[in-house]
Amino acid sequence: MTVESTKPPTTAEPADDYLERRTLRRGSAGWLLLTGLGVAYVVSGDYSGWNFGLAEGGFGGLAIAMALMGLMYACMVFSLAELSSVLPTAGGGYGFARRALGPWGGFLTGTAILIEYILAPAAIAIFIGDYVESLGLFGLTSGWPVYLACFVIFIGIHLWGVGEALRFSFVVTGIAVAALLVFAVGAFMDFDASKLNDIAVDSSAFGSNSWLPMGLLGIWAAFPFGMWFFLGVEGVPLAAEETKDPARTLPRAIRWSMAILIVLALLTFFASAGARGANAIQEAGNPLVEALQPDGKATTLSRIVNYAGLAGLVASFFSLIYAGSRQLFALSRAGYLPKFLSLTSSRKAPYLGLLVPGAIGFGLAAATGDGARMLNVAVFGATISYALMSLSHIVLRRREPGLERPYRTPGGTLTSSVALVLACSALVATFLVDVTAALIALGVYVVAIAYFGFYSRKRLVARAPEEEFAALAAAEAELERG
Repeated sequence: MTVESTKPPTTAEPADDYLERRTLRRGSAGWLLLTGLGVAYVVSGDYSGWNFGLAEGGFGGLAIAMALMGLMYACMVFSLAELSSVLPTAGGGYGFARRALGPWGGFLTGTAILIEYILAPAAIAIFIGDYVESLGLFGLTSGWPVYLACFVIFIGIHLWGVGEALRFSFVVTGIAVAALLVFAVGAFMDFDASKLNDIAVDSSAFGSNSWLPMGLLGIWAAFPFGMWFFLGVEGVPLAAEETKDPARTLPRAIRWSMAILIVLALLTFFASAGARGANAIQEAGNPLVEALQPDGKATTLSRIVNYAGLAGLVASFFSLIYAGSRQLFALSRAGYLPKFLSLTSSRKAPYLGLLVPGAIGFGLAAATGDGARMLNVAVFGATISYALMSLSHIVLRRREPGLERPYRTPGGTLTSSVALVLACSALVATFLVDVTAALIALGVYVVAIAYFGFYSRKRLVARAPEEEFAALAAAEAELERG
């Protein structure tokens, strides 16, 4: 596969200054901070959202969906660990797909990731507003002032610098994880296995029973909600250019993040449903709190978990803003998106990459107030990127077997093939849950594709790291053929 010819940057600045004005702070994060970042992306999903899958598939259906989606993420992150050791750039999934699938593959992957990382913070801002209102904090109600405060405060911390931002995220995530463990201990004290399958059975559904009240199709419909226990962990490689020894650090952080998330998912899922009953929490906005209040009255533990839920939402909101800014930075630096979006400040923060997605996210949150739909749009983008990143691993293994790989995926292409099949299945499942959300995401995707096809495709920056990696691969392939 050849690399498309690229033109020099069409900016007013000297060519030699182009990358100098688009650099991140090097060596700001070690494996521990990155592990915290991986957990932070996801931890809010333990506190809310996943339980709506009970209404789609019942306890058994959601349990199987969670297991299959956990398998998909495990296979994918092992593949990403290898890819990030080979291509440690801020482009993450876009960089991997660019090397394996060419400019179109890189753009399609990067755009799908952007959809996920712009829509998810907007949704979480709404959930933060709901928590602030339910807790009666400062007499505030859920609305645009709370959403605006979230974006202004936490984008401000990111503008301060990546090291400070990751340390803040690590502390808040630690609070949220500790509260999950405390919750699990309290909830398991009231655990009753008979409560797990107390949702009414739909006798008209094929294969329905007490464990699968919505039948076999309910398992598939629950896929997007099973993803919420892990959604976002794939963002760890986006910190590559700000990491110490990325070839070793990134694989280690990715593996540890996934291991922690699997433990938290199992504890949260079984403790919540077993303490109160699957039926009681299937539509709750704060299922963990509901699980601790069988009589509807708040307890000391339920209040602690309620506040910790707010901390978990803040951790994921904060971290996803980081991930979105780095993906936008990489795509812009390489010319796939307007180049001015990749300019960095004196503190090496991509300020427009933070402010522009933040403004879009705030506008969506304030205009719609529909967090669930925005999360479904985010899931649509995520599943496309998962399929393309898994495919990238397969292609690179087969086309460039001699490529130096400091870390190698256990199981090789079989592992990434499992992730590819499950990601495609999850993509189709999004249409079962919310057709409107899937069509909205598809519409955004089509507009982005038109921009790339008609404009930016011929204006790529050959000196961007991801483009240089691809150009080097093409040159080596040409030499081998010659």
